[in-house]
Amino acid sequence: MNIITMISRVLIAVAALLWCLPTAATDNSALNVEEIVHRANLIAYYQGKDGRAEVQMTITDQQGRERERRMIILRRDDADSDALAAHAYLSAQQYYVYFQRPADLNRTVFMVWKQLDSEDDRWLYLPSLDLVRRIAATDKRNSFVGSDFYYEDVSGRQLDLDEHALITETEQYYVLRSTPKQADQVEFDWYVSHVHKSTFIPVQISYYRNDPNKPEGHKYREATVLQVETIQGRPTVTRARMQSLDAGTETVMSYRRVEYDVGLPADIFSERHLRSAPRQYLR
Repeated sequence: MNIITMISRVLIAVAALLWCLPTAATDNSALNVEEIVHRANLIAYYQGKDGRAEVQMTITDQQGRERERRMIILRRDDADSDALAAHAYLSAQQYYVYFQRPADLNRTVFMVWKQLDSEDDRWLYLPSLDLVRRIAATDKRNSFVGSDFYYEDVSGRQLDLDEHALITETEQYYVLRSTPKQADQVEFDWYVSHVHKSTFIPVQISYYRNDPNKPEGHKYREATVLQVETIQGRPTVTRARMQSLDAGTETVMSYRRVEYDVGLPADIFSERHLRSAPRQYLR
C-alpha cells in the first residue's frame, strides 16, 4: 500500500508507500514490457479490496538531524485484487492519510481520488486554518509534507504518462527504463526500475536527468525497499527509503499494524470527512 506504490506510489514509493500481492509460480519468460509494468503497479499499489496501516516517516537532513511524522493511511479500491489480477490490472482508488504527529500537523488530512481516465484529484486539509486546499496537477511532483517523497509517490504515477522499455534482465530482476511522454511536466528525464521477477515488487527506482558530462545521466533521486514481511499471507513492504541525492537528505517510511480487507466504506473518502475524521478507523 506505491500515502499505500499509500502516504506507492508513496510511494515504493510511495511504492508506499508499497502494498504487495502474492504471486503464483509462473513462467515469466513470455511477458512483454507492458505486462511487467502492469504487474509491478498491481503489486505496488493494489492489495485486496482495501487496507490500513500506521506509518512513521523519518526525515533526515544534510546534518543528520531527524524529524518525524506519524500518520494513519486508509486505502480503498473500486475493484478487488482478484478482478484486477485476472483482468484490468487497474482500478480507481481512494486514499485517506490522517496525520497524528508532530503537533503542528495533528489532524491534517491528505486525500486522493485516483482516476483512470483523467488527472487524479488531491486535497489537503489544514486544521489550523480550517482550510481545504485542492492540490493542482502541476504540484504533484512537489515535496509531500516536507519529506523526500512527492505527492505523486503516495498514490502512484499513471502508467500511460511514460513510455516503458525492458533494457535488461538479470537472474532476479527485470530492469525497465521509463521516459515521460510530456517531458515539460516533470523534473526527470527518465527513471530505471528494478522489478523482482518472482514477486514483481519494484525494489528500486532511480530517477535521472540528462547531463552533457555524463552519458549515463545524472542520478538525483532514488527509492529503495528496505524490508519485506509476510502479512495475512502476502509479502508486504514494511520499510522503504527515498533519497534526494543532490540535497543529501532522505526519508524512511516504516509501516506497522498493516491490515488488508478491513471493509472500509466508500463515504470515508469524501470532502466531508476531511474536517470530520472517521475515528473508528483511525484508532
